[in-house]
Amino acid sequence: MTARRGDPGPARAVRFINNLTHTKGDWAGRPFALRPWQARIVREMFRTRRDGTRPYRTVLLEIPRKNGKTELAAAVALYCLFGDGELGAEVYSAAADKDQASICFQVAAQMVRNDPELEAQCDLVDSQKRIVHRPSGSFYRAISSEAYSKHGFNASAVVYDELHAAPTRDLWDVLSTSMGARRNPLMFVTTTAGYDRHSILWELHAHALRVLENPALDPSFLPVIYAAPPEANWQAAATWRQTNPALGDFRSLEDMRIHAARAASIPAYENTFRRLYLNQWTEQASRWLQMTTWDACQVPIDRAALRARRCFVGMDLSATTDLTALVAVFPDDDGGGFDVLMQPFLPKESLDDRMRRDRVPYDVWARDGDLTLTPGTSVDYEAVRATLQGWAAEFDVIAIGFDPWNATDLVERLKAQDGFQCMPVRQGFAALSAPSKALERAVLARTLRHTGHPVLRWNVSNVSVESDASGNIKPSKTASTARIDGVVALILAIEMMDRHAAPAGGGSYYFFPEATP
Repeated sequence: MTARRGDPGPARAVRFINNLTHTKGDWAGRPFALRPWQARIVREMFRTRRDGTRPYRTVLLEIPRKNGKTELAAAVALYCLFGDGELGAEVYSAAADKDQASICFQVAAQMVRNDPELEAQCDLVDSQKRIVHRPSGSFYRAISSEAYSKHGFNASAVVYDELHAAPTRDLWDVLSTSMGARRNPLMFVTTTAGYDRHSILWELHAHALRVLENPALDPSFLPVIYAAPPEANWQAAATWRQTNPALGDFRSLEDMRIHAARAASIPAYENTFRRLYLNQWTEQASRWLQMTTWDACQVPIDRAALRARRCFVGMDLSATTDLTALVAVFPDDDGGGFDVLMQPFLPKESLDDRMRRDRVPYDVWARDGDLTLTPGTSVDYEAVRATLQGWAAEFDVIAIGFDPWNATDLVERLKAQDGFQCMPVRQGFAALSAPSKALERAVLARTLRHTGHPVLRWNVSNVSVESDASGNIKPSKTASTARIDGVVALILAIEMMDRHAAPAGGGSYYFFPEATP
């Protein structure tokens, strides 16, 4: 990043921010004193052309936590309010909720209170989270996340903190489109990495990577990403330093060591450490099945060849208004592994609302044949039954496993009218731990083979497990990040396979080859 020599915009911005003071901890009351890496960001952000306009409208700063991004965002917001020369400026701090947005405001307000010259020019209205700059008729305020109430805004600058936590893209869209009348609008995003590949931050992150490779693709977009490469040793201090520019300065090295040690000893914490402290994108908040390992199990499956194999089905009916999943597994005759097919179902009515809620492309999956939409507001179980009848006509369906708590008359029709063997599998540790661990081992050993079905992959990326004092595990719908119906159905199918399909020579399908270290 290079600013044009003699350009007054970057120098003025750096000078303004350096005259502010820190607000918290040991640094409270001390001059901001931008570090060289921070100053480079500020200079480039406020670089101007010869006509006085700035090239960058959107700046994405992805950086691990505790590297001072909130204080930097607050300082930038104050510069846009006091020092940018914009009359009637509207500066906003936004976040996933108003409490988060208020953190940036509180830092900014304290910076103003620490500077008598700035405080004399403005009114601070804490109850409204607002700072009014009287000479320019401008204001800065923290806003809530409800997008519907923001359509009248005429934003000149927005600092959006922790965009990875945004529940929808609605607020982003409203704010980013509210700047059309401004000569030098600025959207400044400060965030750690996320794990939701269907979020607005993932869209920006993917765009940022493309712009880093080819800046001409979007000259109005400035990406600044501090992140460890996927192949980096996440336990190495050299990786921490590469990713955390403030490490050893105002970012505690000892704190990094503590959290890295915790991640090494608690596998479920590893993804948290990598995402928050190394800024690596993960696909889960906490780890159970690693997505890279799951993806490595994808192979072409010859559906015709499955007709000579035994078939075991898991059925997760869930709530009638939500996702229902059928998963079929086809064990090898020698017990070496198994193939997986899936078919999910969703009610068609209110599909747009469901896509906004779950933030996944249900419409695309339905168009591509990966999801069956049934008419009405609830899943039509006759469509589920028809799919099972089709599978029975094509494959040798031995048994169907289902959750008895959520059983409906569909199970009775499948048994009485269609002749299926339907077997209940209770959802406690006693019934689910063995097939859950079998699934884990099969993925690690790559003895599970799947087609890359996008809905099942999404379910796998969401799943977290809970355990008891004896070390038993089971998938947790409450702890998981989103829907896991396909994984539950897969576990039920594996349980059916073990009950009914012992390989030649006896034994159990639970004993897959161990993964190579």
